[in-house]
Amino acid sequence: MPTALPLRPWPLRLLDALLYSSTWLALAAAAQTWVTLRHFGPLLPAAQRLVLLVLAATLLVYNLDAALPFKHGQPAGTSARKAWQQRHRRLLAGLAAGAAVGGGALFLWDNWWQFVPQLLPLAGLALLYSWPLARWRGRPRALRDVPLLKVFLIAGVWTMVTAGLPTLLLHQPIGAVAGLLGQRFCLVLALAIVFDIRDYSRDRRAGTRTFPGWLGVAGARGVALGFLVLSAGLGLAWGAPVRVLLLTVPAAAAVILLAEESRGDYFFALVTDGVLLLPVLGYVL
Repeated sequence: MPTALPLRPWPLRLLDALLYSSTWLALAAAAQTWVTLRHFGPLLPAAQRLVLLVLAATLLVYNLDAALPFKHGQPAGTSARKAWQQRHRRLLAGLAAGAAVGGGALFLWDNWWQFVPQLLPLAGLALLYSWPLARWRGRPRALRDVPLLKVFLIAGVWTMVTAGLPTLLLHQPIGAVAGLLGQRFCLVLALAIVFDIRDYSRDRRAGTRTFPGWLGVAGARGVALGFLVLSAGLGLAWGAPVRVLLLTVPAAAAVILLAEESRGDYFFALVTDGVLLLPVLGYVL
């Protein structure tokens, strides 16, 4: 009989759960929402609840996506992340359900119904990102399969959630955070291209056109660095604290330059996503 594989040490199992359940990413989204709210002054109770709402919404969207039935028929290959998600599908579905309940309660508490016309397109883009909407050349296609759209979609939704929702809550004009919107969009876009490098072979097999598939990995790195430079310029023009840029920009540049498809899941799930938490550290310091 084959010998059972030994259990991984509990700190690594805990880290896997934190990363592959998207809790780490949800914390980054909540933290960036907090940064936006701090731009307008001390956080009132409703603003504090918005941070929790963004945390819950991010957990809901990403874990619902990971628990989609058709994804569990796909081979995990060498991806520890996908293998973990396939083994813990019920946990992910339960986490998504809990996030839906908690997020729904916060949504009702602060009467977000008044913003439904603005929120519906955002929710639709987030929820339909991976869901097959039509067949093209014999394969089911989702929004993420539209050539080059994937990274722009991710950056746009992320920016509108973490910077747009605070302006709605506080009844501020969008122009009040226009610089922040541009700076954050370009930063997230640069990091999203890193994940396209991770998915290079899988996207080619699926026929999804991405920057690495179009320009090669080196070309995609160049595009990502270009967006990162633009993000830094917009941050300076907007008046972002220099210490925040000094923390974020070099770290993001290092991640982009080191990105390879062969890198382990921790490089992408822990380090690359972790760059999104650095602006918060800069504000705290």
